Amino acid sequence: MLKNYFKIAIAVLRRRKFFTFISLFGISFTLTILLVLTAFIDKVVGNNYPDRKRDMSLYVVRMSQEGKGNINNGALSFYFLDHYTKGLKTPVKIAISSRSSGTNTYVNNKKIAVNYKYTNAAYWDILEYDFLEGKAFGKKEVDNADKVAVISEDMKNEYFGDIPSVVGKYIEADNVRYRVIGVVKNVPVTSYLTYSDIYLPYTVSKNDYKNNDYGGDFTGILLAHSKADMQKMHDEYEQMVKRVPMSNKMFDHIYSHADTYLAAYLDTGNENQSGIVLVITVISVFVFLFMLLPTLNLVNINITRIMERSSEIGVRKAFGASSKTLVYQFIVENIILTLLGGLIGLILSIIAIYFINSLNLIANLELSINFMVLFVGLLICLFFGLLSGVYPAWRMSKLNVVTALKAQ
Repeated sequence: MLKNYFKIAIAVLRRRKFFTFISLFGISFTLTILLVLTAFIDKVVGNNYPDRKRDMSLYVVRMSQEGKGNINNGALSFYFLDHYTKGLKTPVKIAISSRSSGTNTYVNNKKIAVNYKYTNAAYWDILEYDFLEGKAFGKKEVDNADKVAVISEDMKNEYFGDIPSVVGKYIEADNVRYRVIGVVKNVPVTSYLTYSDIYLPYTVSKNDYKNNDYGGDFTGILLAHSKADMQKMHDEYEQMVKRVPMSNKMFDHIYSHADTYLAAYLDTGNENQSGIVLVITVISVFVFLFMLLPTLNLVNINITRIMERSSEIGVRKAFGASSKTLVYQFIVENIILTLLGGLIGLILSIIAIYFINSLNLIANLELSINFMVLFVGLLICLFFGLLSGVYPAWRMSKLNVVTALKAQ
């Protein structure tokens, strides 16, 4: 039966090529945009390099100090993360790093934009960077405030050129020379918690990291012993924050949370607004509105096709075909159409992603079509097929036999 429906669907598509072109274009173009968007979201949120222990980690990215008419909202100080989280019993390690700062350096009269960040030694134990050369700095280098640096692969190529090894050579950032001790695989700029061109010990920072203010420029990652300890670690951090004394008389409340990666990544800076809910809402509204026009277009085209096939419907009904059978046939035909459009959309998506990657619009972000993206694409195709086929099929099933035969 399905084989016969497939043959009928192909015959119908060939009959009115213009309608077929409009239908396939609407489906494939819409699917291409949504697949590229899905690939981007999947890469931004799903890429776990270099924080491969994400399922055992909680992220502390913000502190909000609030009082009557006063609010101080932003990243945390090194002092707060180092002093207060040291007393937590559940985390086995605590990585502390600053947000990336930008500066310019010059090589052979060529200006190079450089992003650098400061970290503690535990940062390299929790985060699993792929080292192409050398190694990370440890507690000894941090304690001694050694001017050493770990750099990215891109920074190596841009600053030193094509040479076999740069370990032991010197790189300048923010008017200070640092000895390179390691080179790591690039991190996408969208992974803002771990991205940088140069990683430095926090003890060489020009800023006063010993300042006992609570607000600053640092974020933290708490590593649990196992997944089972995640909730316990979260609760322990929350209780610790409640016991922290106020740092300023202007404030009477402190808010800071140890969140999962996604919650921390999408943090809005507002205690009353969830970043996850906000992003899901925005994406859902965008997808709905974006799919609404081609879906309505398909519905109208399918209704037109039905009117053209009224004599066929009348004859089939006259010979005993039930409304249920006709509805089923038309929905299957429509799904076949949408799957063909989906296949074209998949091919166009691969081409589009190839060109986006070649343009390098976002540093080190390589989009790809993976199983998750393909699954979403399949769901979109089925959704298109059902949504745009159910109403026309229902209209078709209600055609009166005599009326349908008279229409021709």
